[in-house]
Amino acid sequence: MELLSRVRAQEGEIQLLRQQISVACLKELRLLNEKYALERKFSDIRMAVDEKQTEAITSAFNELGYRKGDLEVNLKLTNELKAVDDERYHYISSLLGLLAEYGIWPQVINASVLTNSVKLLHDQLQRKIRTSYEKIGERTSPAENQFEGGFPYKKRENTDVKFFESGYQYQKRESVDIGTSRYQLPAKAEPLRTTDDMFISRMQNNIPGPVDLSLRPEMYQPVNYDNSPEPLFYAGREVPGAFTPPVDDDAVELQRYPADERYNPVMIEGPSIENFQIVGEATPGSRLLACGYPTRGTSLCIFQWVWHLEDGTRQYIEGATNPEYVVGADDVDKLIAVECIPMDDKGHQGDLVKLFANDQNKIKCDPDMQLEIDTYLSKGQATFNVLLLIDSSENWEPASISLRRSGYQIKMGNTEAVVIAEKYSRELSLKIPSGISTQFVLTCSDGSSLPFNTYDVRMRDTLVLTMRMFQSKVFSLTKIEFIRINFSTPLRIIFDVY
Repeated sequence: MELLSRVRAQEGEIQLLRQQISVACLKELRLLNEKYALERKFSDIRMAVDEKQTEAITSAFNELGYRKGDLEVNLKLTNELKAVDDERYHYISSLLGLLAEYGIWPQVINASVLTNSVKLLHDQLQRKIRTSYEKIGERTSPAENQFEGGFPYKKRENTDVKFFESGYQYQKRESVDIGTSRYQLPAKAEPLRTTDDMFISRMQNNIPGPVDLSLRPEMYQPVNYDNSPEPLFYAGREVPGAFTPPVDDDAVELQRYPADERYNPVMIEGPSIENFQIVGEATPGSRLLACGYPTRGTSLCIFQWVWHLEDGTRQYIEGATNPEYVVGADDVDKLIAVECIPMDDKGHQGDLVKLFANDQNKIKCDPDMQLEIDTYLSKGQATFNVLLLIDSSENWEPASISLRRSGYQIKMGNTEAVVIAEKYSRELSLKIPSGISTQFVLTCSDGSSLPFNTYDVRMRDTLVLTMRMFQSKVFSLTKIEFIRINFSTPLRIIFDVY
């Protein structure tokens, strides 16, 4: 009995334990379901976060691209604006010089005043030309009468048709029959060629008088209305056997001098600069200052720094319109000159003054910089610590530029992330802004631009010159040619020399 009771008690405990196990299993299943639900929610949240991060990164890259594009557009517009300013400067300078030759000095330099001055000059020259032709016609009319009285001829009116771009123009002319030859004289109504002009032109060509006209017709030729020679007057010239008409002194002076010297008043005094000189050392990173003593009322000077290239041409330096100029890497192996135009308060312009820097010798690096560059080239590598513009004009991040013989690499200073690593190409270029600046822009082979900033001008020039030297050496090829004879002579070999 006792044994049976124990068995029943143990069976009851087993049954109780089984019930507890089943309850625990249910709880475990419920917890697993909750776990799976939480994991699904977590995965959904994680996917949403990843999507947001991807969108944020994409938008950041797009914004960076837009800002880089804006920087490139701004740089391009700045260069175009400088080019337009240079053209405007040259145009205004030339126009002021032209007006000064005829004694016209604009008080204020603007578009309206210059236009009115040009109109005034045009009207003055037109009046002088008309007056001169009227005086010539009045003075030579007695000569025409004597010519007509000494030699009878018949006038016949012919109608010529001349073709112009706008259509046809009918013009009357007079013809003279002398023997069997036909000589044509233009009508007086023609504005640029008259019978009086023709008579004077014949006298200037030493054509005899009325007695010999019928005996020597070979001395004459029909008049070409399109290419008729202009009559020239020379004081003191006499034509034997012909009547010499009285000539007005103004007409003599008008025809005696070339067109560019007529009505050109000689300026005894004008704005000028004395002891014009360039102060400073002409090496990269140094400053040059053009200075002198203003005289004759000089109150303003227009400066322009110029490159004189080896082919004999000259190139104006963009933005270099101040008396102070900072020599940079772009000036190495070039001749630099400064041009100065003095002006006074009334707008009177003096003669252009030009002076070469460095005693008209090419700009060279100082010995220390040249030694540093030569050391980098001999080692075949160089590293420079710079600042890289990341996403805005104020966010400069530290970076490093590593130069090698075959290519270059740019890394971020904090994360060591590689920004770009490529070989040298012909599309690679470095742009240096004018003035006092430690920045430069690197244009990669794919056309993208990277703005950099250095810690001083000397370091920037050293970096730019070293990188340009590595780039130039990549494309300097030495060709060694061999003639292949039978099978023992090697073929032609072309290899790079660094």
